[in-house]
Amino acid sequence: MKRHARKFLLSLFTPLFAVGILLYFLAALENLSKDQSLEDKQQLETALTRAAVACYAAEGIYPPSLEYLVEHYGVQINTDLYTVKYELFASNLMPDITVLENNYEKTKK
Repeated sequence: MKRHARKFLLSLFTPLFAVGILLYFLAALENLSKDQSLEDKQQLETALTRAAVACYAAEGIYPPSLEYLVEHYGVQINTDLYTVKYELFASNLMPDITVLENNYEKTKK
């Protein structure tokens, strides 16, 4: 009788264990995706800041607009994923550059 009980418990435990491993893997994959998204956003913000500083070093003024940075300094922005807020106060002051993630892509899924 004990032998049948062990087989029964083992037959229940094995699929539950497999489902648990699968759920753990999916959670880890989701976490990795979030970390990559944050890293991409930070890299874009860094690239924009460096391009603005390079413009100031080369031309003596900060870029007048975001389009100027894209056109003259080769910064590429994926507008499907990010919205960039670029505020210039004066040509000799560092602009305020904010990168925002577009969340509508996440809600589509």
